[in-house]
Formats: sequence, C-alpha cells, structure tokens
Amino acid sequence: MSDFEVFEIVNILGFLLGLAFGAVAQKNQFCFSGSIKDYILTKSTMRGSSVVVAMLIGIISTFIVSSIYELDLTQTVYYKENINYFAIIIGGLLFGVGMMLSDGCSNRHLIKFAQGDINSLIVLVFIAIFGYSTAKGFMGEILNPLIINNETLINLSSYIGNVSMNIYVISILLLILLYILVKKIKRLPSLWDGVILGLFVGASWYITGVIGEESMERVIELTGITFVYPAAKTMEFFTYYQISELTFAISLVFGVLAGAFLMAKVNRRYSFGCTASKGQHKVKYNIIGGSLMGTGGIMAIGCTVGQGLTGMSTLAFSSLVAILSIFISATITALIMNKKNKLPMCFIFEWKDNTPDYQI
Repeated sequence: MSDFEVFEIVNILGFLLGLAFGAVAQKNQFCFSGSIKDYILTKSTMRGSSVVVAMLIGIISTFIVSSIYELDLTQTVYYKENINYFAIIIGGLLFGVGMMLSDGCSNRHLIKFAQGDINSLIVLVFIAIFGYSTAKGFMGEILNPLIINNETLINLSSYIGNVSMNIYVISILLLILLYILVKKIKRLPSLWDGVILGLFVGASWYITGVIGEESMERVIELTGITFVYPAAKTMEFFTYYQISELTFAISLVFGVLAGAFLMAKVNRRYSFGCTASKGQHKVKYNIIGGSLMGTGGIMAIGCTVGQGLTGMSTLAFSSLVAILSIFISATITALIMNKKNKLPMCFIFEWKDNTPDYQI
C-alpha cells in the first residue's frame, strides 16, 4: 500500500472493515432492535446477549488500543463541549420509536437492504435526508435554538458535565447483565458475532486514530463505527460528488452493504419480505421511522451502534444516557405495537439448547 496516500489507506481499510462487519452482522442477524423484539415475542435472549458481548468487547478492545497508542478519546464527538443531555435524551427517544416502527436501526436496514428487503431502502433514504437536514439543513434551523443549542438546557447539563465512566464498574455491570441473559456457560460460543463486532470497534479507533494520524494530505477525524450521519454523508457524496470527499465513514457504509450482500449469497437462510406482506402500512412506518431515526440519531450523537457500541467504548457517560433512552422508547413502542398485533417476526432466533414452545 506504499503507493497510496494515508487517507486512501484509511478509506480502503474502512471499506474492508465494513465488508467484514456487514458479513458478520448478516450471518447471525446481529440487531439491537431485534433483540428487544425477540424477548417480547419469544422470550429469547440470544441476540440481546450478542449485543451485550459486543459492548463489553468494544470497551475492552478500545481501552487496549487507546492505552497502547495513547489515543485521547475525549477528542471525539462523544465528549463534545457544551454537552446537552436533554437533546441526547430526546434524540434517543425519537430514535428508539423510529427503529421499532421501521423494524430495525440504521445498521440493520443496511443489512436488510443488502439481503433483499427493498423497503429498507426507503428507511435509509429518509434517515439520510432527515439526518442531513438536522445536521446542516432545515431541521437544524428549527431544532438548534429550541433544543440542540439551547443555552438553558446546556447550562443545566453542565451540572453533570461530560464525564467518563469507570471501565471496571461498567464492565462488571455488563458481565452481570450477560450472566442474567445467558444463564448457561455452554451458550457463550454462540455469541461469537458479538466478540468479532466488538473487536471491530477497537479496530476502527486504530485505523482513524493511529494510521490516520500520519495523514498529511487530509485531516482524518478520530471516529469509530456509526451509521446515521455517515448515511447522510453518503447521500451527499452521491449528490455533490465534485465537492465531497470519500471518507472512512462513507467507505464503511459501502463496505457494510457489500459484505452483507456477499454473505447473503452464501447464507440464504435469511431473506425479507414477510413484514411487507402483513398489510401493516409498512411504507408509512418506514418513512416515519427513517425520519425519526435521522433526526434522533443526530440529536443523540449516534445510533444503536454509534452510541451503543462505539460511544460506550469511549466510556462517555453521554453514550450511556443515549443508549438507555433508545432502549426505553424502543421497548415501550414494541410493547404497544405487540398489543396491537403489529410486531411481526420473520425468523426465530433461539439458543440451540432450547426447544421452542411457541409458533409464528
């Protein structure tokens, strides 16, 4: 790779990381929103356990990388100045509602689109439109003075400050949660996808923070794996190619799509279409859900992956607030939808040592 500039190497590695991420996520259908739906519909905790493992490994791998290479993670967006917890909470609540209405978060819809669900393209388009609008456009003009950059809310948030969590405390809490969800040690090998995806989080910090630091041609932002704003930037890249730059985040999106598409050709067990045939106004839910996730993801400084894995790996307290807000609103929304019989399940995700006693 000596013939490439550093920023080009970062982009190539971003694509390869996304390629691997998409393949692993497609193989076991890794999904934060799906783990909530699994438990509500079938009491299965398998995918939820994978999410917890990914969080734990992401924190550990990031700690190792940042310690060895002396990365200052307080320079990331998760430790932004003038933190506004009110905007993060409201954004998280919006995102949680949106991901349950549309049947998946931003990363999940990249996977679903790559494996054949055309409805997910609708979600991705609206995530990009509303994400860009909230970050740089019309929605931002409305929300900045009201919530995002509201001085009163920022001053109230300053009483807490943008603090870091203790790695030992948060790791122990995650281990306790994992123990509650798994129950049996022999189930742990089934969570290999969470281990790999967690390692990818640490790898993303290495690519942008260590390799990217050597770039003289362009400034490489210290960033990890996230999908809402990158989806918006991907739309900008296609729309304004001549004034846009290919970045690590955009390369990551392309890689996830390619990796999931290729894995779907091998892993033909999963294909989508059943939710669209339920007569549940799926397109309407996709538009509303995508819009809420685009706006909420920007306000919350990330999505389930961007905050739940990458943000949490920096031990930013704001990331914990964001992912808890997403989880609470998503769970409430899923319970309401289930009560109205509007929470369909296409596939069963269960531990191999369980005999399902339910029917779809």
